[in-house]
Amino acid sequence: MEENMTQVRVFLGAVVLALIACCWSPAKTAAQEIGESARVAEDLDVVRLSGRVYMHVSRYEMPPFGLVPANGLILVDKGEAFLFDTPWTESQTEVLLDWIENVLHARVTACVPNHWHKDAMGGLPAVHRRGIPTYAYDGTIAIARQKGLRPPEHGFASERTLKLHGLEVRNVYLGGGHSTDGIFVWIPAENLLFPGCMAKDAKAVNLGNTEDADVRAWPGTMEKALAAFPDARIVVPGHGQPGGPELLRHTRDLALRAGGSR
Repeated sequence: MEENMTQVRVFLGAVVLALIACCWSPAKTAAQEIGESARVAEDLDVVRLSGRVYMHVSRYEMPPFGLVPANGLILVDKGEAFLFDTPWTESQTEVLLDWIENVLHARVTACVPNHWHKDAMGGLPAVHRRGIPTYAYDGTIAIARQKGLRPPEHGFASERTLKLHGLEVRNVYLGGGHSTDGIFVWIPAENLLFPGCMAKDAKAVNLGNTEDADVRAWPGTMEKALAAFPDARIVVPGHGQPGGPELLRHTRDLALRAGGSR
């Protein structure tokens, strides 16, 4: 009898431990509803923006700014995915790639970093280790080499269009801004524009980190974006909340106040 009770207690203990593990493990399901967020890891979330587009948000301690969240995109269709910007670190990127494969049931077949900073391509080595092709503006590749970073593999001079099962994705360089090499990612079928750190969110009161910026060119670059992507309905900045084309105008105005010119 005592032996049976011991076996029962061991079994129940195992069940409790399993339940605790389930409660505290990273998200095993995708965000189902538009706007819903899924916790992938302690420093990584994914937010569903549309039926095919997710925004990944990774957090990193960056003095003197503190814990800084950064946005990137995942475009998914028919078992394949494109990744735009990696999380800050290789380990975060490994976790995100696993999540895309195991939860979204998609294989990443291309990665495009917006510019050379850590919040856009810090996880690129993890992407390369998996044999995923990487694409970037020629200027990004050149700067990465100058900085001793492993560069993206395939470059383009001003624009490159990638296709995911017929979904066109335009990757366009329009000029300097937050950095001299930042691009705009335009997904026409989703009316979605990802300027990354080239655009500030609605709460921004200044341009933030301008150490590598071309402030003078920044307003003109925003004007070009407004003209090039008139159908944009969703604009995803590199940091903060998505909005609409007003984010491009807001960024232009901030840059003008900071000394930029049209």
